[in-house]
Amino acid sequence: MRNGVTIGQAAAFAGVTIKTVRHYHKLGLVAEPERDASGYRRYGSGDLLRLVRVRSLAAAGVPLAEIGPLLDADPALLKTALTGVEQRLDEQIAELTARRAMLHRLADGDRALLPDRAAAMLDRMRDLGYTPAEVESTRDGWVLARALVPDGFDDYLDQFEHALEDPSLLELARRVAEAATWDPHDPRIDRLAADAADRYLADPALLKTVTGMQARTDTAVRYSLIARHGDEPTPAMARLSALFEARLRAAGVRIPDPGLR
Repeated sequence: MRNGVTIGQAAAFAGVTIKTVRHYHKLGLVAEPERDASGYRRYGSGDLLRLVRVRSLAAAGVPLAEIGPLLDADPALLKTALTGVEQRLDEQIAELTARRAMLHRLADGDRALLPDRAAAMLDRMRDLGYTPAEVESTRDGWVLARALVPDGFDDYLDQFEHALEDPSLLELARRVAEAATWDPHDPRIDRLAADAADRYLADPALLKTVTGMQARTDTAVRYSLIARHGDEPTPAMARLSALFEARLRAAGVRIPDPGLR
């Protein structure tokens, strides 16, 4: 009667594939048995025991490169090594949990790239009558602001929340939205830019929605990416924005010139 089992039987008993057993041989984790008189390699009980131990350590998350020394390690060393593996697994679990949470947020629209507080403000804008285009533009600007100036984002939300509670600002926002379709030389643009600048200059908290982000940026380029994101503005909006910022600069408010790099 032949002693031992074939590689196929050994693989089946250990719960792995023949290819995996051969890979363990190549790495030196399990010795390759000698061939018997019939030319077959026969795996004995010792071989099977080692094969099962390798498979168990690998299944527990121990990298194959680290398994060899553990197979003959004393209990104390084995416990220490497995504790390190457990810590790495905990880190992987935390990362996977965060990825799953991001998937849920991606399915929830505005909450994909913004905190819940910002998403709630966007909902508030919709309730107040801001157009879908205005809400979308605000959201995109916030995503950029959070990425480019993360340490100032919460303060910016504080200031924006203050602005949302002011009915006069809602009316001003509606006038600005209407101006997008005006002729760029329409005299109403000059009046609107003046009204907007005066309103912002009269309210320090509101003014910070313009200056707060800029104060934390180290280049005019980064400020411009936030302030002028999105599609190319209409000629009327471009002129309105230029007049508005020019009036703020004339009043001593530091705003980077769009031509600076």
